[in-house]
Amino acid sequence: MAIRQQLRAVAEYNIRTLRASPLAELSGALGDLGTLLPLMIAMALRGSIDLPATLVFSGLTNIFTGVYYGIPLPVQPMKAIAAVAISQNFSKQETMAAGLTMGIAVLALSASGTLRWLNRVVPVPIVKGIQVSAGLALAISAGSSMIQPLGWITPGNDNRLLALAAFAFLIIAALIPRLPYALFVFSLGLVLAGVTTSTTSPIISQAGLWHPSFVIPNAQAWKVGAIDAAIPQLPLTTLNSILAVTSLASTLFPTFPPTPTTTSIGFSVALANLIGCWFGAMPICHGSGGLAGQYRFGARSGSSIVVLGIFKLVLGLTVGEAVVPLLQRFPKSLLGVMVLAAGVELAKVGQSVGESEELWAQVDEAMDDEQAVRELKGKKEEERKERWMVMLVTVAGCLAFNNDAVGFAAGMVWYWGLRVPVWIEHWKHGRVRLDYEIRAGEESAILDSR
Repeated sequence: MAIRQQLRAVAEYNIRTLRASPLAELSGALGDLGTLLPLMIAMALRGSIDLPATLVFSGLTNIFTGVYYGIPLPVQPMKAIAAVAISQNFSKQETMAAGLTMGIAVLALSASGTLRWLNRVVPVPIVKGIQVSAGLALAISAGSSMIQPLGWITPGNDNRLLALAAFAFLIIAALIPRLPYALFVFSLGLVLAGVTTSTTSPIISQAGLWHPSFVIPNAQAWKVGAIDAAIPQLPLTTLNSILAVTSLASTLFPTFPPTPTTTSIGFSVALANLIGCWFGAMPICHGSGGLAGQYRFGARSGSSIVVLGIFKLVLGLTVGEAVVPLLQRFPKSLLGVMVLAAGVELAKVGQSVGESEELWAQVDEAMDDEQAVRELKGKKEEERKERWMVMLVTVAGCLAFNNDAVGFAAGMVWYWGLRVPVWIEHWKHGRVRLDYEIRAGEESAILDSR
């Protein structure tokens, strides 16, 4: 499909979906805020990023991905970079150096075809294991860092009772899929945050037009940003933000829009950072958790994140840093339940890991042969168990070490370890066949000599 035809088809799909269910699309646009808000606010308060630039360039990226891909592809913080920047109080130069290093690395991987090769050779259970671990990590984070520290009834605008009410509402929303859960909860959160925001420094009085400025990292910033932050981020971006998000997109949107390729997603991540980071914007990527969250809350097209992108763009151009006090006071009880729901939605992709379409096709073809059907079903059950084990080992590695690269390595070792008996069997059959051919050749030569 030519680019012009694709853009036209995606635009028609976006508009059609938005007209059919506008509240669901708006609600879905808010499904990834649980990941975005805490990290973005923390980095802005420490001076590691420029908040107006972050809102502007992440908003532009939202608009571009919604128009080009036609799916609710999220724009998330690069979590490893964010964690290091927050814990080590990175300057803007150091954070931007990390983001630019990642942009260069992902651009090289995309242009060289390495991402396409990885997508071909990495087994499906390992990709799903990374997705499941990301979902469980989100759920654990929601409980441990957002909801658990709260009191039961105090403070009145952010407590565990409010979290329980939000969870009960989530159950109702599960029974009524068209109910725009995230839109209602986010609106309530803004109202509660607005009530508690100090009236001595109203947002309007602090607002002003954005004045862009360049951030050029020095040599020391490049060294610190690349080594301390970009290197830990590279496997996370490659596995979760590119391979896993492509796999999840094909699962959630199997027919239309066309599933984005790993190379295309890689170029999107690279260009977003190679442009925005020169202005102090937060290093960003796409992520399977955000895609699952936005899908969970109703987003079914790119129109949802186009609307979100426009909102962020306007906010960044006109309000900027003045919105921080409001976002700081957004109730963690409500945010935590939203993150929990997104995590569960992402972890659900693991339920299909045991399926093998190829083996099912073989079973269908052999329906007239009962012995063959029994053998194929036994083979299918054995493969299902193996795929589950590979996925679970990957999940265990990711969660135990809090590192996707470790989980990936553990899953690959386990996967190839299970292949060893098969290789030995093939080798034995090969040797037997070779011996037979040699003996047959010798007997033929003897007969010819007679």
